[in-house]
Amino acid sequence: MQDYHDRLLADLKKSMPIVIGCHCAVSYSGRAESYLDYNDCILIIKSDKTILVHQTTGNNPINYMKPGTTYTLNVADKRLLIHAEHRQLKEYMDIHVTNIYYYNAHPLAPGSTLILEGTEKDMVEAIMNKPESIEEGFKPVSTEEHTKYGFIDVFGNDTNGTLCVVECKRYTGDFKAVDQLRRYVEKIKDAKGINTVRGILACPSITPNALTMLQDFGFTHVALTPPKRLAKYNKAQTSLGDFHKS
Repeated sequence: MQDYHDRLLADLKKSMPIVIGCHCAVSYSGRAESYLDYNDCILIIKSDKTILVHQTTGNNPINYMKPGTTYTLNVADKRLLIHAEHRQLKEYMDIHVTNIYYYNAHPLAPGSTLILEGTEKDMVEAIMNKPESIEEGFKPVSTEEHTKYGFIDVFGNDTNGTLCVVECKRYTGDFKAVDQLRRYVEKIKDAKGINTVRGILACPSITPNALTMLQDFGFTHVALTPPKRLAKYNKAQTSLGDFHKS
């Protein structure tokens, strides 16, 4: 274990990304209190000193500590003791390693900026480009219309000239989305001094209870998914991306 102690200490000083497959026990104090008895785990320590503790299945770490964590190492009773501490966040983790199956540390170049596709902003842009994705005759007037309660995604008129407020959600519509739309509609009524404003919730799907609430307000649900230009395959459901195809 002394050899691993020395390697880990040197690699931490060099801010190397480190991956360790080992048999260990983990105790943590901070956001909560937890203890994992001796078990096979994968430890990942990143260049910014973030640490992730993974078990052999699942995509989420069973525990983690954020960037800026400091480490103290020791060897006792043939065990490697890793003490991780984040003083600012008052978090502490002790890892008792009894066996190391593999150890890898290698310098890696900084990552590129993640490009996120399929956001509400993408939905708004697609609706502005193809208004018929909402309904035939829909004419968008503006986006990001400011109100006391936030920004309206799309503001426009239907074929009858009735003002429409379109709220976009990239996931399943729920009570919160419907209530947000209601508040936007009421604010526009007050601001314009009119009694009729249509509310349209554009999202892939909506829960049954939220749909009932939506209909009680006299609003409409349009089933649309955000465009995902980076997707390598399309699911059966129609998406806003389909309206961009020639």
